[in-house]
Amino acid sequence: MRLNRQITVTIFCLFSLFFLFEFTNIDIFVQNYFYDTATKKWLLNHQSGSLLDMLFYTGIKKAIIVFEVLILFLYLYSFRDSVQALKEYRRGLLIVWLSIVVIPLVIGILKSVTNVPCPCDSQHFGGEYPYIRVLESIPQEIIKKFKCYPAGHASGGFALMSLFFLFKEQKNRYIALVTAITIGWSMGLYKMLMGHHYISHTAITMILAWFLILVIYKIVK
Repeated sequence: MRLNRQITVTIFCLFSLFFLFEFTNIDIFVQNYFYDTATKKWLLNHQSGSLLDMLFYTGIKKAIIVFEVLILFLYLYSFRDSVQALKEYRRGLLIVWLSIVVIPLVIGILKSVTNVPCPCDSQHFGGEYPYIRVLESIPQEIIKKFKCYPAGHASGGFALMSLFFLFKEQKNRYIALVTAITIGWSMGLYKMLMGHHYISHTAITMILAWFLILVIYKIVK
């Protein structure tokens, strides 16, 4: 599939998914499985320093930062005449580095302007505020600013989908893509199990991340 068509299809999927979640109760339906109405507790509680924290939150965030630095180093190192083998990967390295930088930044900006409450904020799940979608207005009496949509934590994992454009062999490309999607969803699911995100937050982040990767690839190539 040609690049422009891929971008068009991704935009269509992004808007289709967005409106699907906006006009259905899929978020509530899925999130009900992660909340115990009897005990009024989520399936997971975030504990700093725990094994789950290291695997799916603090640890994975640090690992992605280290990986980002490594990719930048390899990109800059590829300009040395003594590393001819690295030159053919130079464009791919730049795409990966830009994706890891740009995608969390864009998601962070969107989180600051969408003003959407998290599941744990919702009255349906023991919180203080009504369930509010992206296109719905926040009641004037609510002065708290929410930063829950899209999923910022998972954005780092989904940015790794850019590794698809680093490898040359088709098999390796799809292994990298599936691995990145798995990492992104594991990070997103971890936050969902604690009531910090709905499934729509993670799904939109994934599709938006792929769109941004395609745009970066189009610019760099």
